Amino acid sequence: MSVKTKELENPAEKATITLPATVEKIIHSIDPSEPDKAQIAVEGAEELYREIRIENTLQDEAGNEVSLKKGAEIEVTIAADSEATTPKKQPDSEEPGSPSQEDGKKKNR
Repeated sequence: MSVKTKELENPAEKATITLPATVEKIIHSIDPSEPDKAQIAVEGAEELYREIRIENTLQDEAGNEVSLKKGAEIEVTIAADSEATTPKKQPDSEEPGSPSQEDGKKKNR
């Protein structure tokens, strides 16, 4: 299965985050018709969910196939169309008697 990434046509229209990551290991395929995999540790992700595995087939600027090396410092970018996002909720204001403060008082008792 080959996954082709779509070039960002207009990056300003996308919500994005780029996280640092490291190639932890290369998993060689037993079947020559199957591509090798790269196991990548994404910094900033929760411990149990920080590793992803992808096909170790990329393209350079000239369109040539290349592979990641073990130990390579890379970046993982997540991009979403505006229709796929919602505004982040702002924290409630800390007014005396607000539900969030009342809950905190109950927990501290």
